[in-house]
Amino acid sequence: MLKLKVVVGSTRAGRGADRILPWLVARAGADGRFDVDVLDLRSWALLMFTETVGTVGDPRNPSYSQPTVADWNRTIGEGDAFLFVTPEYNHSIPAVLKNAIDTVFGSFAFRNKPAGTVAYSGGRIAGARAVEHLAVIAVEAEMVPLRNAVLIPTVLQAFNSDGSPRDPDTEAAADVLFDDLAWWAHALRLARSRGELAPRAFRTMQASTTVG
Repeated sequence: MLKLKVVVGSTRAGRGADRILPWLVARAGADGRFDVDVLDLRSWALLMFTETVGTVGDPRNPSYSQPTVADWNRTIGEGDAFLFVTPEYNHSIPAVLKNAIDTVFGSFAFRNKPAGTVAYSGGRIAGARAVEHLAVIAVEAEMVPLRNAVLIPTVLQAFNSDGSPRDPDTEAAADVLFDDLAWWAHALRLARSRGELAPRAFRTMQASTTVG
């Protein structure tokens, strides 16, 4: 079974994510292909990014600047696929989510794993610009951002009293996203098992040493 990490990217009181999560987590669990683990950033006391090569310590058993950072990197490393649940703040993602991604440092724990997105907003844009920005960030973290996402506009009115989406297109988009996540997670897990390229920084250093 694929280990799917659902990262909740907002910590605000009254956040729209709380309307989405019961439906999303139940749907992912019922899918049958995923072992679902919700990583709510409210529960992770991650300081604003301060890690350096020095704070990582031994790369084979990194200590980091605090135990929470080490636990976060280990937890991310256990994932086969990631599903980010994010609102849109000023055409982008929340700072707390960007910080959580940045904090995966030195472990390269996101590398060569797929990243899907469920984005929402209080208006009609539905977080589309946050998805675009997150894709750029995901590429830099060496994830594989998926083209298809679930976009939920007017989130305060988006769900029925039983927790189901009012718009049937939301269910259809989730079908596509979960299929994409499963396909890419299987493909990339197989590829990783056959051997991975070293991170660019390591290959660059090797090339510089060889040339020198």
